[in-house]
Formats: sequence, structure tokens, C-alpha cells
Amino acid sequence: MLLEGKKLLITGVLDRKSIAYSVAEEAQKAGAEIVLTSFGRVKNITDMMAKRLPTRPDVLELDATKPEDMAAVCKELQGRWGKLDGWVHAIAFAPEDALGGNFLKTPWPSAAMAYQVSAFSLKEIAVGLLPLMEEEGGSIVTLDFDNSVHAWPSYDWMGVSKAALVSVVRYLARDLGRYKIRVNAVSAGPVRTIAAKGVPGFSQVEEVWGKQAPLGWDTSDPDPVAKTVCALLSDYMPATTGEVVHVDGGYHAMGAQLPEV
Repeated sequence: MLLEGKKLLITGVLDRKSIAYSVAEEAQKAGAEIVLTSFGRVKNITDMMAKRLPTRPDVLELDATKPEDMAAVCKELQGRWGKLDGWVHAIAFAPEDALGGNFLKTPWPSAAMAYQVSAFSLKEIAVGLLPLMEEEGGSIVTLDFDNSVHAWPSYDWMGVSKAALVSVVRYLARDLGRYKIRVNAVSAGPVRTIAAKGVPGFSQVEEVWGKQAPLGWDTSDPDPVAKTVCALLSDYMPATTGEVVHVDGGYHAMGAQLPEV
């Protein structure tokens, strides 16, 4: 199987429609042993989702803004597995005043929070878990929404943070390559998750996407994204790092949608 024997950590599982949940499910089907992370009040939700997976994984406490949590997770996994083959960064957050058309009015503390949680946390967790990966290497995969050339409706400082996330991917790929650790991003098309519903203007993007993507796009199906994440976590892409892999039905490659003749 694709991930037979792999020891993986997956963040961000909040509901069955989330990409992270689909990744966890696909990873287990592919033979991986996994743990999930969550924190605070939402940990109860993640605990419930863990029960619905093919094999119930443990859920460890990990607040992406607390270095002490990363140290505790690293210590726990060192004792449990002695190593980590890969992990998935599915963490993003922006305060209300950093979204919804408030770009010009967003105060620095809100923009800083969006950046810290959605982009800087990738570096922080990577450093925190490095002792588990530095001997044998592995794969880190983060989830992106393409902001390379677009300013999306109402996405505002989350869009800026996602653009920063891709830059963090490249610099981590540079600095972790010496340990044979690959770092990549998967740029997913819009998926109708709890997080997406919290972004004003999501429905506008959702309506257009399926029409312009040459392969079509189902916003209710996270499986294509999850399968690509699992491919990146496997040994079948050993020389790919610092990359953004688009899983969006081909939307990103198209120009303006012209009327049919």
C-alpha cells in the first residue's frame, strides 16, 4: 500500500467534510498509522471525528501558537514511535475584521494573528517536530488556496497569509533539504467546509469554479485533494520539494472565461 508503515501526524480535523479528515481517512486506507492534533474547545469535535475514522487515532493537544505544545507532542511521539515520517499542516485562521472586504481597515493585531496562525505556524511546527524527522527525513504538506496572482473576493488578509505560506514552504524546503525532508503545498480548489463557510464571498468563488475548471470541480468532494496529499506523503515523489501542486480541476491554468460561440 502507498503509505504502508508510515507514521503521520495530521492537524486540522474538524468535521467529516474537511480536507484534513479526508486526508486522515485516505492515509489509514493506504496503510499509515496516524495521530491527530487539536486544541482547546474544538478538541472535543476532533475527538468525535476520530471515532468515525476506519481506526480511531489518538488526538494530541497542539495549539500552533504555543511552542510548549509542540515540544510536548514531539516528546510524546518520540516515546511512541521514535520518529515521524510526515505531517500535514491544515491550520488557518483570520479574525472577522481581517476578512469580508475590510482589507483597508484591518488593524495590525488582526493581520498579525492571521499570519501567525496561517503561515508562520508551518515553520514553528516544522522546527518543533524536526527531532523526529532529521535522521530519516520525510514529507511535510500544507494546504493552500491559490493566491499567486489573484485577489479573491473578501479573502483579504487570509489571502495575504496564504501567499506568505507558499513563501514559507520554499524557505523551509531550502533549509530542511539537508535532512531529506520535503516541503510542499497543495493548492486546493474551493471545498465546502466549516472554515470555507466562515469566509464571506465563498459562494461567489464556488459558483464560478466548476464552470471554468476544464475537469470540472465538485465543492463537496475533498477526496481528490486528500489523495494528492497522500501521494506527496509517500515515497513516490522523492525529489519534489518547494512545490505548489494544484488540485483544482485545472482552474488555475485558465484565462478569462469567454462566451461559447
